[in-house]
Amino acid sequence: MEFSWILVLLLVMAYLLGSIPTAVWMGKWLKDIDVREHGSGNAGATNAMRVLGPRIGLVVLLLDAIKGILAVALSFLTLDHFASPLVFVVFQLALGAMAITGHVFPVFASFKGGKGIATLLGIILMLFPEAFLICLLVFLAIFLTTRFVSLGSISASIALPVAVIWITDDTMLPKILFALAVAVFVPVIHRKNISRLIKGKENRISFKR
Repeated sequence: MEFSWILVLLLVMAYLLGSIPTAVWMGKWLKDIDVREHGSGNAGATNAMRVLGPRIGLVVLLLDAIKGILAVALSFLTLDHFASPLVFVVFQLALGAMAITGHVFPVFASFKGGKGIATLLGIILMLFPEAFLICLLVFLAIFLTTRFVSLGSISASIALPVAVIWITDDTMLPKILFALAVAVFVPVIHRKNISRLIKGKENRISFKR
């Protein structure tokens, strides 16, 4: 098989990994409900916590993050075939993008998925391990103070390019552009949450269940 076809195959595999609808399947298997018909209607970890409970929601979060990790890890199957580290990183980013696309538009769940934040989390862990820790601290500080997952996610996404450019001093342009894209992408997909936050109507996460 030609190398170009191998790359296409891996990109398809990354999409299929992202398409695994963790929240939907766990909701149906464990509670006999479709999480997309309850709460926010999202097939993500946050809505799973609200609808299925914090324990199941945390499992969904972990599994969705693993999807992003595995998608980027597919790149190591071709590591010896890339002429430069720059091109290799671009392919890793492409794999990550396909995984997020799969999560948002999952072929295994009628193309109705989540926002892709947990899967993005796994991708960031693979590509920016040091910056990931900084963003995680930002998320936890905001979330534990406010109990708003959306606000924590938005804050962490904005912190990513700051951490990548000025703290970890990463100079690889594709990674910098990706970090900047994340800082725009996450607030955009949370625009309804931002509106509810401004109006004081955003739901907080409770760990009492």
